[in-house]
Amino acid sequence: MPELPEVHTTSTILNKLVSKLVITDVWSSYNSSFYKGKENIKNIYYFKKFKKEVTDKKIIGVNRRGKNVLINLEKNVTILIHMRMTGHLLYGAYSKKHRFVRLLFNLSDGKHLAFSDMRKFAKVCMIKTNELKESVDLRELGPEPLENNFNFEHFKNRLYKKPNGKIKQVLMDQTIIAGIGNIYSDEMLWISSIHPEMPVKKISEIKMKNLFKAMKEVLKKGIKMNGDSMSDYRNPYGEKGQFQNTHKAYRRTGELCEKKNCKGIIQRIKVGGRSSHFCSRHQAI
Repeated sequence: MPELPEVHTTSTILNKLVSKLVITDVWSSYNSSFYKGKENIKNIYYFKKFKKEVTDKKIIGVNRRGKNVLINLEKNVTILIHMRMTGHLLYGAYSKKHRFVRLLFNLSDGKHLAFSDMRKFAKVCMIKTNELKESVDLRELGPEPLENNFNFEHFKNRLYKKPNGKIKQVLMDQTIIAGIGNIYSDEMLWISSIHPEMPVKKISEIKMKNLFKAMKEVLKKGIKMNGDSMSDYRNPYGEKGQFQNTHKAYRRTGELCEKKNCKGIIQRIKVGGRSSHFCSRHQAI
C-alpha cells in the first residue's frame, strides 16, 4: 500500500505536471453493486455525478493529506484519491486498453491522468474544498509526522493515546499519526532496536527518542528515493522508487541482520494481521 513517501512523491510530481490544465473528460470501468448508494466512483450513479462535476474544470494544484492524494479544482471542488493496496497515478498517453487502468482523466494538453488499480481497492470521490478538514476521510487523521511543529513530546503524547498497544500497530494507526504503514514502520523499529510487539508504555525514553529520530530519517529517505516499489507502486512517470533497495528488515526473512556487531536473523510474524519483520537479536522483546 502506498505510504507517506509514495503519496508525497506522487502529489509533488503531479502538482508540477497537471496544475493549470483542464479536465476535458473522464472515463471509468469501476462498477460494483456493493457500492450502491455510496459516495465512491465504484457506484455508477455517483460516477455520473462525479464526471459532470469535474469535467471542464481547471486543476489548481495537487497535494496530499496522510495517504490521500488531493487534486484541487476550481470552483471549490477537490478530488480525493486513496490508492490503497495497488493503486498509482500515471501521467502521459494512456487509454482504456491499458492493463489495470480503471479511471482516466483526459487533460487539455492532450495527455491523460490515469489511475491504475490492479486489485480495485482504491477509493475516489469528490469533496467541497472548504469542507476537506471535516470530511469523513480526513477529519480523524492524526498529525503529519514531518511537519516542523511535530516534535518529540508531540510524538510521545500521540503514541501514549494507546499505552497498551503494540508499537507496530500504534505507529500504523492513522488516527495517531498520518501516513506510516507496514514497510516504513518495520524499518523504523529495526533502526531503534524495538520489537514490533513491544507495548508502548514499556518502551524506554531513550528508545522512544531513537524511534522519533528514526521515523523522521526513514520517511525523509523514502521521499528522497521516490518511494518503495517492492510491490506495484510507480510514480506518475511510470518509474519505480528505489527505497526497496535499502531495506534492513522488511521482507528480508531468514537473512542475517545488517546492524553492526549483531548476529541476529530477520524473522517474520503477524502483528494485527499484518506481516512484521524484525531482528531476532537486537530487537528482542
